[in-house]
Amino acid sequence: MNLINNPTVDPTLDLVAEINRLRKEKNAVILAHYYQAAEIQDIADFVGDSLDLSRKAAETDADVIVFCGVRFMAEVAKILSPNKKVVLPDMKAGCSLEDSCPPDEFEKFVKAHPDHMVLSYINCSAKVKALTDIIVTSSNAEHIVASLPEDQKIIFAPDRHLGGYLSRKLGRDMLLWQGTCIVHEMFSEKELIKLMAKHPDAPVAAHPECPDQIVSHADHVGSTSSILKFATESDADTIIVATEPGIIHQMQKAAPHKTFIGAPGADGNCSCNTCPFMALNTMEKLYLCLRDLGPEIDLDEETRVKAEKPLRRMLELSPQKGAAKDVSAVGA
Repeated sequence: MNLINNPTVDPTLDLVAEINRLRKEKNAVILAHYYQAAEIQDIADFVGDSLDLSRKAAETDADVIVFCGVRFMAEVAKILSPNKKVVLPDMKAGCSLEDSCPPDEFEKFVKAHPDHMVLSYINCSAKVKALTDIIVTSSNAEHIVASLPEDQKIIFAPDRHLGGYLSRKLGRDMLLWQGTCIVHEMFSEKELIKLMAKHPDAPVAAHPECPDQIVSHADHVGSTSSILKFATESDADTIIVATEPGIIHQMQKAAPHKTFIGAPGADGNCSCNTCPFMALNTMEKLYLCLRDLGPEIDLDEETRVKAEKPLRRMLELSPQKGAAKDVSAVGA
């Protein structure tokens, strides 16, 4: 599925120079997720995972936040920085996990289990966040779940794979919403085993959004920032990476002497594990987004206030280690 639709921009335009000019002119900060295209990562002020970027969104003194990621991430920035203008290069950049958890249906589910605390993965809409007690990310979910009383009943939404991983690892009986990520579900166990046989000394690093049959083969399971740290610090010369391949750009920059191999899809070499929603953001759209200061994230205040509480709770409970990579010197 190719969702990229580039707007027409003068092909002679120096996009890097124009983006840098507009960033300074409009006092804008560019935040980019690890799953963005390499050229967007390289021009961003900060690159990180959802937790890293949530912190940056809450702390920035810029007037404008340009979020190169998907819509729920930009919503988080607006929730935490309501007085900032938050723009997204392509408003169609959604998320299959967000889509898997319609707010109306989730509200009914929550009301049917009033004795459960609601933990929602950050990959959900602002309206679902507003129905939640604590937001978690793949970086902090284990720490937060482990900090709750053992007899506390928990609803975990929307990712059943992340929730199942936490349940197995921590021995917690959690009620799981049955959402999944289309990207992480594309990995093939059969093809991964073949790849492991070809590279017997290569450890496997996997994101917990992957199904259990992929995670079970992993030497390291963690968030994108955790996988990046593992891959670059490992003694291994070759690493197999089971997450969206955008992260490999940062791995290659940090450890250019190593080989990083993306885990395969069903036919052994497809690019089906590239997130089609993340790929909607392009340099052309980033330029236009800065030039026009749109499309802009707009949330009704009642939803924003309700969604802010579980996000602030997450930031309070998260271990204070790791941070988005400051790359503001790039192109400056």
